[in-house]
Amino acid sequence: MQAKANALTQGFIRCHDCGNLVKTVDQPSTCPRCDSHLHARHPHSLQRTTALLFSSFFLYIPANIFPIMTVNQFGAGDAHTIAGGIVELIDSGMIPIGLLVLVASILVPSSKLIGIGLLLLCAHFRWQINARRWTVMYRVIAFVGRWSMLDIFMISILVDLVDFGGIQIIAGPAATAFAAVVILTMFAAENFDPRLLWDNQKNL
Repeated sequence: MQAKANALTQGFIRCHDCGNLVKTVDQPSTCPRCDSHLHARHPHSLQRTTALLFSSFFLYIPANIFPIMTVNQFGAGDAHTIAGGIVELIDSGMIPIGLLVLVASILVPSSKLIGIGLLLLCAHFRWQINARRWTVMYRVIAFVGRWSMLDIFMISILVDLVDFGGIQIIAGPAATAFAAVVILTMFAAENFDPRLLWDNQKNL
């Protein structure tokens, strides 16, 4: 089976900013349309993505171990981790909100970490995979990752609005770690160059 043809093998470089295809035979250093620097692939894409991914993994541990919020009622505090908060919401009858937090705070971040890790392995070891499907997976990861911030937004709203009847909600240390995980995974997806999945791929 022959390798799939791409823009690079046909003598073109795609500008990262404006999408213009530039002939490599002229060996230009900048895009003639927007004057941006041209690179066949994002420089150090795998290294940057790997560093951001490992940082996200390390921060994901305290994000789930430490309390993400503390509910003070009449001077008595009750700290909740992400998992504990989900259980509390479900036990309180707020099943839809509990399921929403479960998806946004646990399923989406963990799936994104695993997905980016698999993308890195595919690009680094040049696995012969269906590059089209894996590119679709990359686009899904890049799109849904930002929705993990829903949990942080909810806590921010509760901290600002819930301060009546002797009840006060205080954000815990896990909230900072979780927000950092979401931001770092977004940067990791942004720095990963999905075109690496198409290099040396065959018609699978």
